[in-house]
Amino acid sequence: MKPIKLGLIGDNILTSSAPAFHRLAAQQHGIALTYDLLIPKTLGYTFEETVICARDNGFHALNITLPYKELAFELATIQNPKILALGAVNTVIFNSAGLAGHNTDYTGFQKSYRAARGEKPAGAVLLIGAGGVGRSIAFALCQLGVSRLEIHDEDTTKSARLAAEINRLKPGLAQQASVQAAVQVDAVVNGTPMGMYGYEGLPIEAQYFPDYCEWAFDAVYQPVETPFKKLAQKKGAQFISGFELFFNQGVDAFQHFTGLKIMDEAELR
Repeated sequence: MKPIKLGLIGDNILTSSAPAFHRLAAQQHGIALTYDLLIPKTLGYTFEETVICARDNGFHALNITLPYKELAFELATIQNPKILALGAVNTVIFNSAGLAGHNTDYTGFQKSYRAARGEKPAGAVLLIGAGGVGRSIAFALCQLGVSRLEIHDEDTTKSARLAAEINRLKPGLAQQASVQAAVQVDAVVNGTPMGMYGYEGLPIEAQYFPDYCEWAFDAVYQPVETPFKKLAQKKGAQFISGFELFFNQGVDAFQHFTGLKIMDEAELR
């Protein structure tokens, strides 16, 4: 039996833990699996050319990360109406019809939140970042009891578009915001790459982080100890690590890729 051939497309992925995660998950089932890192700029390709190259070289499926999740959405066919509303995908599978798109950031964030906070409502949230992962988190928060969603992005076109789309789902829930709005929220969510390797710094200046904050989430998981995590914990917030999102979205992606559930999740942590 030929190995299942997988890959990850992204720009800043050389330290990604995804290859080891999926190879070990496959070993639990005794199946052969390869997982390669595909960086369009290194290959000299556009994102779409990289996807085509992967298809032509026998890849079964791909994970997609920064900054290509919205571009992947444009290429993929999406059957799930909830995922269709997100405008971003992070998991694509080649099939006879082309490219099937899924979003395990959306499901992975919900699992991560519930594991940390149970049935507690998300409350009023400042979301920093309206790109691929930010969009997924925003729609996930709509399933988690968010009472108000303030959305900030340096690209105001993105934040305005995301707020409008959320409001079509839940009228009046979302609005564009500046980071200064954090003083009025229950939670701060970093949906940007700020703090990861190659993107040093904070997504919000320390002076604007609320003095009282119930919880905070950082989409960054490499490194695990980010400046945002340190700031949130210093302020007394319950912190949910980006590693939890990485892990839970990976669990869901593996099932999409193989049709199999991971046998021992604890072994992969």
